[in-house]
Amino acid sequence: MNRPSRTATSVTLWYPTLFVLSLVLILGAFASTRAIAGGCPELLRHSFNSLQTGERQDLCQYQGKVLLVVNTASYCAYTDQYGGLEALYRQYKDRGLVVLGFPSNDFGNQEPGSNQKIAEFCRLTYGVEFPMFEKSNVVGPQRNALFAELQRRTGEQPRWNFHKYLIDPSGERVLSFGSGVQPDDRRLMQELKKMLDSRKVVRRST
Repeated sequence: MNRPSRTATSVTLWYPTLFVLSLVLILGAFASTRAIAGGCPELLRHSFNSLQTGERQDLCQYQGKVLLVVNTASYCAYTDQYGGLEALYRQYKDRGLVVLGFPSNDFGNQEPGSNQKIAEFCRLTYGVEFPMFEKSNVVGPQRNALFAELQRRTGEQPRWNFHKYLIDPSGERVLSFGSGVQPDDRRLMQELKKMLDSRKVVRRST
């Protein structure tokens, strides 16, 4: 009677062990992914390529922050708002503000350049350091997923470049401001400061 070799026996015993280890690793990774997604507001569960680096960026990294989302353009009467947006970002970023720029050519063909040209223009002309993302549509059937959701929640879509959406730290409350509202506008600033102060309250209570 032929007995199985030690090698064959070891392989036979190893396969179930390997299967179990693989299953544990897969389930662990799945659980970790669900935990991360569960802690991130639904509004921020989107990712876009960075304008500056081209790398994919997950908006969940900004959860708990106050976000000012703006559709931008390089050749618009409102383009100088870049300066005000950058000043706002630098003044309040340590308190939890993040400005997110989304270049778009949807209005008046005023953002015709490549992503590289847009990035260079913003950096060299206005010293922009706040996060920006690659050019995309912000209105119409091809609009990006974030703007589609912002429009659904506020009932307002951009009518021109430099429309602004202000999002509170919970990712639930969204306010809409038209293109003519400057970054230092009193109404916008009042709401912005309230949202920044709300972050302090949350921190004290935890």
